Amino acid sequence: MTEPTGIDIEHGEDGVLRIVINRADVGNSLSPNARDALAEAFIEAHSNPAVRAVLLGAAGSRHFCAGAGLPSKGDNPVPQALAEKRPGDIARMLAQGWQRLVASVLDCDKPVVAAVNGVAVGAGASLVLACDLVVMSSEAKLIEAFVHRGILPDSGAIHLLTRIVGLRKATELLMLGEPVDAPTCERLGLVNTVVAPESVAGTAEELAGRLAAGPTVMLSLTKRLLAVSSESSRDRAFEQEAWAAEMISHTSDLREGLRAFTERRTPDFQGR
Repeated sequence: MTEPTGIDIEHGEDGVLRIVINRADVGNSLSPNARDALAEAFIEAHSNPAVRAVLLGAAGSRHFCAGAGLPSKGDNPVPQALAEKRPGDIARMLAQGWQRLVASVLDCDKPVVAAVNGVAVGAGASLVLACDLVVMSSEAKLIEAFVHRGILPDSGAIHLLTRIVGLRKATELLMLGEPVDAPTCERLGLVNTVVAPESVAGTAEELAGRLAAGPTVMLSLTKRLLAVSSESSRDRAFEQEAWAAEMISHTSDLREGLRAFTERRTPDFQGR
């Protein structure tokens, strides 16, 4: 019998793909099936021209995503299956699991907005950091809990945190594992805006709708250039910028934007 994934997907007529992690009874943690279904949703969004933005949310108000499902209290914390792993199995499991999910968000060429309604823990925090714009509840927190389990930070946590907050602060967050409250997340640049809990969904919806109504190709290429900006030399960055500008120059949205500017009106972008 196939396990229900708990990943709800809605294709909106406004071009927004709405994804909800609907597993509040387990802290919106992701089983392997749920994790893979979520990755597939982002991979589909990447290739679907009808999708112009993605909105990622979660059910309930306590957790956004508690990461991977952990053994229940009283269960064997080191299952026999783990003891039987061969060299290389864990690396393959990560590459095909949580790293694949985080990569599917980063590689999705549509802008991704996260509506963080509650606590995001471990790999769940990495899921938040992979999104392009993040709206966070004033009562939510991010927790890099790996150190408390003796687990190496995975799911791209080291890469993402170092890019966003720098080496020194990333070291502190990962080695101490202290909860980071919403105002601190905003100050560090881990999220874009903090709002009251009742305003999270509406604010994130407004952002996703605004992005979906924007020049989709331009936004996609901007996301791509941002992703490699810290890894490129100036010459390489300028070369990529020029290539992207050439691509955008052939879009109808660019022509519409220029016409709207000269006609002193709001552009009507079609995502082409």
